[in-house]
Amino acid sequence: MTSAFHPLDTRLPAMLASGKPLRGIFNGLPSPAIVEMCGYAGFDFIILDNEHGSADLGMTEHMLRAARAAGIAPVVRCFEADIPRVLDMGASAIQVPMVQDAAHARRLADKMRYPPQGTRGSAFSTRAAGYGAFGGNAHAERSNAGVAFIAMAETPQAIEQIDEIARVDGVDAVFIGPNDLSHAMGHGANWSAEPVQQAIAHGLKTIAAAGKCPGTIALTPQDEAKYGALGARYFANVVTSLVTRAFAQAVQASKENALRY
Repeated sequence: MTSAFHPLDTRLPAMLASGKPLRGIFNGLPSPAIVEMCGYAGFDFIILDNEHGSADLGMTEHMLRAARAAGIAPVVRCFEADIPRVLDMGASAIQVPMVQDAAHARRLADKMRYPPQGTRGSAFSTRAAGYGAFGGNAHAERSNAGVAFIAMAETPQAIEQIDEIARVDGVDAVFIGPNDLSHAMGHGANWSAEPVQQAIAHGLKTIAAAGKCPGTIALTPQDEAKYGALGARYFANVVTSLVTRAFAQAVQASKENALRY
């Protein structure tokens, strides 16, 4: 059994600490095939979106299997109550929305890791431990070192506390959510509003200065260049955005072609 392929992908903490840009994608669709396609396309990570997506926990586990098979590091965006089960399924990282301050980040980081580093409950019958094939102290040590915690800063309060959040031991990256931040600042979906962009810039620079990996949404190469210049290295696109745009472009191209005849 010890020669079997390990179900837990532990590359992400080192990737986040490497200083290199990482390109990933949010996926809210309950589809292992989409996960595989993202892996084969060359994305570094995929965020299985259990905040806004429709996958249940059983489907989440199937998508984690697909990620491992396709060689893409799987992050799960989930609420605090789901952290223990998602970790036991084999997530490479947990990305928690609406982290408001350092105390909140510290509590979440503790839930991510086994004692003595944290308070995670032990069970070695899980997929992450190979259903017992990779259990015991080795699994606890592998998980503590190889599973990342990404805190999401999405409100003015979080931006005000961004330095303290980033400096919490156990936080590997801080992701600024521009949509929620813009709404919370009174600008609706207008991410490009100058006050929102200033808040994002301040957040990214502060996270980088704290020695942690800054992240945000980058829907275009121009977004990546702009935010990369501010220190961002963990860039996320969105599956539905890319698919919907591709469909619209295909329809438009067909219509334009039809006009030629």
